[in-house]
Amino acid sequence: MEYVAHIRKSDNVVQRLEAHLSDVGELAEKFAAKVNLPEAGLLLGLLHDFGKYSQAFQNYINSAEGRIDPDRDNYVDAGNLKGKIDHSSAGAQHVWQRLKCYGPVGQGELCGQILALCIASHHSGLINCLDEDGKPIFCYRMQKLDKKTHLKDCLSKVDHTLKQRIEGLASEQLVKKMFTKIREMIDVQRLDSKTDAFILGMLVRFLFSCLVDADRLNSAEFENPKRKTNREKQERWLNWQVAIDRVEDRIKRFDQVNSIGKIRTQISEECLRRAHDPQGVYTLTVPTGGGKTLASLRYALHHVKHHKLDRIIYVIPYTSIIEQNAGAVRDILEKEGDKFPWVLEQHSNLEPDNHTWHSKLVSENWDAPIVFTTMVQFLETLFGGGTKSVRRMHQLAKAALIFDEIQTIPITCVYMFCNALNFLTQNTRTTVVLCTATQPLLDKELPNPENGLLKLAANAELITNKKALEKKLCRTYIQNQVKPGGWSEEEIADLSLCNLKNSGNCLVVVNTKEWARRLFLACKNHCAENTIFHLSTNLYPAHRRALLDEIKKRLKSGQPVLCVSTQLIEAGVDISFASVIRFLSGLDSIVQAAGRCNRHGELEGRGQVVIINPKEEHLTQLADIDAGKNISQRVFGEFGLDQALASITLEKYFKYYFYDRAEKMVYPVKGDRDDNLINLLSANPLNKGKDKLCLNSPGKLPLLKQSFMDAGERFRAIDAPTQAIIIRHGKGKEVVNQLCSLAREFDSANYYKVLKCAQQFSVNVFPNVWEQLQKRAAIHETQEGEGIFYLADSYYSEEFGLSVEPISMSPQIC
Repeated sequence: MEYVAHIRKSDNVVQRLEAHLSDVGELAEKFAAKVNLPEAGLLLGLLHDFGKYSQAFQNYINSAEGRIDPDRDNYVDAGNLKGKIDHSSAGAQHVWQRLKCYGPVGQGELCGQILALCIASHHSGLINCLDEDGKPIFCYRMQKLDKKTHLKDCLSKVDHTLKQRIEGLASEQLVKKMFTKIREMIDVQRLDSKTDAFILGMLVRFLFSCLVDADRLNSAEFENPKRKTNREKQERWLNWQVAIDRVEDRIKRFDQVNSIGKIRTQISEECLRRAHDPQGVYTLTVPTGGGKTLASLRYALHHVKHHKLDRIIYVIPYTSIIEQNAGAVRDILEKEGDKFPWVLEQHSNLEPDNHTWHSKLVSENWDAPIVFTTMVQFLETLFGGGTKSVRRMHQLAKAALIFDEIQTIPITCVYMFCNALNFLTQNTRTTVVLCTATQPLLDKELPNPENGLLKLAANAELITNKKALEKKLCRTYIQNQVKPGGWSEEEIADLSLCNLKNSGNCLVVVNTKEWARRLFLACKNHCAENTIFHLSTNLYPAHRRALLDEIKKRLKSGQPVLCVSTQLIEAGVDISFASVIRFLSGLDSIVQAAGRCNRHGELEGRGQVVIINPKEEHLTQLADIDAGKNISQRVFGEFGLDQALASITLEKYFKYYFYDRAEKMVYPVKGDRDDNLINLLSANPLNKGKDKLCLNSPGKLPLLKQSFMDAGERFRAIDAPTQAIIIRHGKGKEVVNQLCSLAREFDSANYYKVLKCAQQFSVNVFPNVWEQLQKRAAIHETQEGEGIFYLADSYYSEEFGLSVEPISMSPQIC
């Protein structure tokens, strides 16, 4: 009998089940080798769809694809079937039953549980070991009746050679190797401690990532065989020395007459000297304008070549600045005639949460030499639910991770972030560089260190004399104009226009989109044509980039510019104004805003940065900004404005910031009982079922107790999840038209290409805005069920971007 795994949509060619299992196994073997567990990856691949050998599944898939005549006895009405045939439990039960008997103190039970969790979860996202009610979900899955899992049927039908491979792998030798790895990672006598249990949970997720990506990749390459050819060619094509030569050539051509240029070169040289250091967690603390992006790229390229690593991943705080940073790197590295691109940008959540068959084939797995992504996407990869993001996790191994503006990490994720980086750097041959002018002290100044502190490398700071560098790169002075009752809209507009007149140009950075719109309108009629600009994340990336290009062009030619922007302009945007006005916020944001003033030292003296507070500012949904404002005022009172940008002031700011908000850092969740994600992803100490895992033998090592699925469903990197909407504006019209036609006549290669292009024309909106647009029938799906949406044309303004009212009416900012 021909056992079917998949049937290609385009030509009805069958992918044999044995071939699919073997191919997925080989890919997962390669991925899991990054943690020295290739045999575990191979076994996961061979068993993940083992349940498809059952007669029940074969009847189901062949009926669904029209390969069984409806009059035949084995025909199944797949459309009326309540749920698909369970084909993941059989492999999970088999690996559990094979391994649980090995080891005198339960080593086999623990290792078997790790692998069984991965197999049982590969369609749903990691399942719970215990749910929030204390029910032992993993135990229930392992005890599921054979009439539901069809394990005996599968064992009787599996190809003999494949069965022998499985039995040879599912052995005592595998348990010994896995347990050796576990002992290298944690103290097995402390499996119920938060940090050790959390780290072991990360290993489960890592192996799960290897399996999910291997499965999705093989499915995509079966549908489009050219993808496999290109992937294998790209792996052979990659040569880090080529990239190094291009960077070094660019550095040689730098203008070093300007004092700032000389300092940037010195910083770059210091980073280069450290590139061959051992792997670990490092910090790069450089004042704004110090050239962190190029210095970190130079370090990373030499580092990955020396340590034989696979890729560099830049983690950027905001979607709004990825295109600039990625563009700068692409401009250096990518040349005409290159067979493959060096740089991949992933800065949108266009991928739907509920994967369709189409989206599984085109979703991004970060398989590129240099990847630019956001902190949100990075955290979703480590902690999000489902399977969409987790497939990328194994790509974080054997890599250099460069975090730009690390201080922007969400407060709720601090401990989980520290534990995850410890897992990656100590177990997966990964190096981390934390880049910022305002370095949070994640290794020593966190309250409740039992939840996890970051473990830095020896001599972790890449720059030798930070204080001297601060003085050399100090190009601004701060004026604190905060006053009781705050500034009115008219007063702020007058101040902005006055600075524009006196300085020739002015940047005003506000905390909310509402204020950006109000101030723009208040100043617009007092400015000459093409002088005033508005920037916010309601503008799609390509639109923002065009505006920034125009602003830079005017600044360079000495033409007047008044730019009113949300904080998107603060991090990573290479732009320089003669004067800056900043609404009161966290000190780290104030420092970043100051970095857009006299950035290249072009003024004779220092640039002016004025801090003000508006009379009316609605920050109830922006708790981080509100907290930062209060702590900044406290620090200003202690140190004075002359020390506002000094490292000692920033250290005190972050100490207050973390200690004042310690209860947030464990990612608290509300339910029948108050708990937090640190608990759910570790030893689950508050779970009433933590001592009742029914499969755990007395006197043996404790089994995992995590509530993986519950934690994944609760996790959001930001308080409110956003939804991407493509804007039919400019070239965005063509993109939407292509997506609509390709969704109807699916071509995975072209669909993937157009979806990547669509990122440049998308805006991410919060749930309240999404709901308002839905009520007005302003959003449409490219194809029903695809989960890709576009905006009606009349809801996008040239000045303010996406609006919840038609632009013929007075636009309301969202």
